[in-house]
Amino acid sequence: MIETLSPPAELRARTSPDDPAIASILPRQAKSVRDTGLEPRLVTELVVKVLHASGKTPLPVLSGKLKLSVSVLREVLNQLMSEQQIEVAWCGDSDIDVQYQLTALGHKSAAEYLQESRYIGPAPVPLAVYKSVVERQSLRAPGAERIGRAELAAALADDGLDLAVRDILGAALHAQRALLLYGPSGSGKTTLARKLGRLLQGAVAVPYAVLVERQIILVHDPLVHLAPPPLPRLQDDRRSCDARWAICQRPVVHVGTSLTRDMLDLRHDSAAGVLRAPPQLQANNGMLLVDDVGRQRVPVAEMLNRWIGPLDQGTDQLALPGGHTESVPFDAAVVFATNLPPNDVFDEAVMRRIGYKVQVGALPEQAYGALVRRQCRLRGIDCDEAALEHLVTRLHGASGRALLAGTPHELLGHVADFASFAGVEPRLTVAALDQAWHAMFATCRNP
Repeated sequence: MIETLSPPAELRARTSPDDPAIASILPRQAKSVRDTGLEPRLVTELVVKVLHASGKTPLPVLSGKLKLSVSVLREVLNQLMSEQQIEVAWCGDSDIDVQYQLTALGHKSAAEYLQESRYIGPAPVPLAVYKSVVERQSLRAPGAERIGRAELAAALADDGLDLAVRDILGAALHAQRALLLYGPSGSGKTTLARKLGRLLQGAVAVPYAVLVERQIILVHDPLVHLAPPPLPRLQDDRRSCDARWAICQRPVVHVGTSLTRDMLDLRHDSAAGVLRAPPQLQANNGMLLVDDVGRQRVPVAEMLNRWIGPLDQGTDQLALPGGHTESVPFDAAVVFATNLPPNDVFDEAVMRRIGYKVQVGALPEQAYGALVRRQCRLRGIDCDEAALEHLVTRLHGASGRALLAGTPHELLGHVADFASFAGVEPRLTVAALDQAWHAMFATCRNP
């Protein structure tokens, strides 16, 4: 499973596209087929297949589906009309208010094109252009904006982390080197990693698809590449940019125990007629979070060898159908998280190549209490200080369970569930905590 999260409110201003740099990074809108960098036949195939699937299609709709300018489409449509493969189905008062449809000859061509590739979607961008844009918006690029020490301290203020630990995390982000978070289950490793991912600054341009040796690779995923808050100031600039690129928050791609061997490389989607990008390609210019290392369905050594080398080089090699390989960028901060002892998971060579390691364990009592209060505020639950003391000294103390960052969220979720079932407002009381604790940890109540 691949997941991502929206940035917190205080960070949205930095991840918005209201920045001249975004418009300067995006390629300009293509005015002709030649400007697209694509072979005319490929653009023709896409146009014919969209018309086949949509029937009578208005010109603006065709432009929206293929992410190509009207001028590019008119060049292709005029050629198709001269070949009697399409015809005008309807036209209005303006030169853009027109609908096209296939002729019998056009439908025959569409059938042939669909046998070669069933892909119907945004026109791809050439690989060379993709490489150039990834390089220009890399956080490793000279002058790239990086989070400062004060900003990191403010973002992690509620996490109860020591100053030394925050410095390690900050250095790893600054250097864009691999980071290992290790500690017991429930200690908050995944939450911490996601928070670090949301601190990556700036918006990025992500292509809907990339063309590699006539193979279309689908890169953009709306569940991974989230749009930043819309700001009207960018709209005029955006219209002059290549619409084959989406402006997104820097992605945080999360893979866990469901990771399989076939997900490490391009995957053929026969239904869609495309190759689907692996997680490391989707994570370019953002973060790749590899969670629960040691519990994947693919051997750890194979997974790490697949990524560590390319990460050092900044370049990955993807295997294409037919046995060819192609070099693509690998420009992502990589965070590994595990609840297993690191020496049981990583060999010495890999441990050397992971630049930074942080143990995430139990919180001090003060930090744990602050986390419970904060979680209560977020959930709108009244927090009784006596109940909080009971949680720390009696429930945790008597059971020997460490004060882990993940426990309050789960406990309060149980408190809310029981209250909802009873038809009352949730409150953090001794009785409510006891009930939630016993339900969570399968302990027996005292008679």
